[in-house]
Amino acid sequence: MILLNMKMFIKWIIKNKEHIKRYSMILASILISVVIIYFRNELAKLSSFGYLGIFLISILGSATLVIPSPTLVATYIGGSILNPIIVGLLSGLGTALGETTGYLAGLGGTEFIKENKNYRRVEKWMNKSGFLTIFILGIIPNPLFDFAGIFSGATKYPFKKFMLATILGKTIRFIGIALLGNSFL
Repeated sequence: MILLNMKMFIKWIIKNKEHIKRYSMILASILISVVIIYFRNELAKLSSFGYLGIFLISILGSATLVIPSPTLVATYIGGSILNPIIVGLLSGLGTALGETTGYLAGLGGTEFIKENKNYRRVEKWMNKSGFLTIFILGIIPNPLFDFAGIFSGATKYPFKKFMLATILGKTIRFIGIALLGNSFL
């Protein structure tokens, strides 16, 4: 009886592996956000670790979905204390890596997003101007970048292009923020 149930369960997993994979991506993105929010006070303490702390704050801070993070403040203050170019580079790279959660959430939610009447328009836009859009949204401080990651994943925009545009845009932004911190503090 147990073996029969196990066989049925394994067949069900094999049959539904794509759904399981997609739901796992969405769940992982949500869980990462919840864990980061829960441990936000400990996250703030990472800044005492210098460059490494700023890099970790950047990764973890941008891994949350649509929730503001301490990355801007850490970069601004870090730029006033440490070499602002290095702080900006590490913050840009860290936030780009953290944005992977949005991409994964979009990749996992492709089926849901495809049902939206505007999906085809967004997909066409991403194929035509995705790199430039992601790059510009990466430069501009705004909470909407998570949606760029979600739409990139949902439209299956190439991950390497997404990461390159994100790294370039966010690095430019955070070098500017670190230089501002260096100038004013």
